Amino acid sequence: MRQLLLAFQFLTIMPIRVKGDISEKEIAQSAAFFPLAGAFQGLIAILSAFLLLQIFPPEITSGLIILILIISNGGFHLDGLADTFDAIAVKSTGDRETDMERRLSVMKDSTAGAIGVTALVVTILMKYLLISSMLHNYSLFTVYCLLFLMPVFSKWTMIIAMYHGTSARQDGLGKIFLNNVRINTVIFSSLLITVLYISVAELHLLKVYGANSTAVFVVLSVLLYIFSLASVRFCIKKFGGLTGDNLGAISEISEILFLMVATVWLQHYI
Repeated sequence: MRQLLLAFQFLTIMPIRVKGDISEKEIAQSAAFFPLAGAFQGLIAILSAFLLLQIFPPEITSGLIILILIISNGGFHLDGLADTFDAIAVKSTGDRETDMERRLSVMKDSTAGAIGVTALVVTILMKYLLISSMLHNYSLFTVYCLLFLMPVFSKWTMIIAMYHGTSARQDGLGKIFLNNVRINTVIFSSLLITVLYISVAELHLLKVYGANSTAVFVVLSVLLYIFSLASVRFCIKKFGGLTGDNLGAISEISEILFLMVATVWLQHYI
């Protein structure tokens, strides 16, 4: 139970504080429950969409859904996205070790550079366009299902990166996850997203899309796993490993990939 509460404490703005001493092992084990924290955000997205569509057109509703999701985790991952892209933009000196130190230093800087701001704008814009397109073109129940699953899958993608990655720093919360997440956490979280997906599929997707809804689950899982592995390799090359900021960036980009795959699937199915 403590690990579940820790997952919500780390990933949402819910006023949850786990009392007592917290070991690094407990912190790392909380990653197994990240998809449940994502499911909570997914429920917020569904409720927001349902209520807002009673008042506003799909375009405005899409923007407000994204805003509410950002608020639900305090913009935690977007901050990591901006810091990561600012660090990537650091020009190379030709010395790998020096470049990595400079990039890590940039990620620690609290100010956002032009590239980081651009990454934020493009990310939010892409989500807006994809969600708005779905609300215009597909049934509301289908969109609700996808809004629910989007943060579930993005949190799972972070776990894959934690398992395969190594820490670029010798301190910080990211190091605890990166150095301690084990295969049992990956297996448990994978079972969680499978159960959550099956639940959603049974409620709506299977009834409407049949076996195609199972196929898209496989495609999404494989694609996001590959994306996570590629991100790990890229970060090791650029930073010597991963940081908490990199994990946040992986989460944000994976949500865009999820929405893009879902959009392509729906277009081809129809």
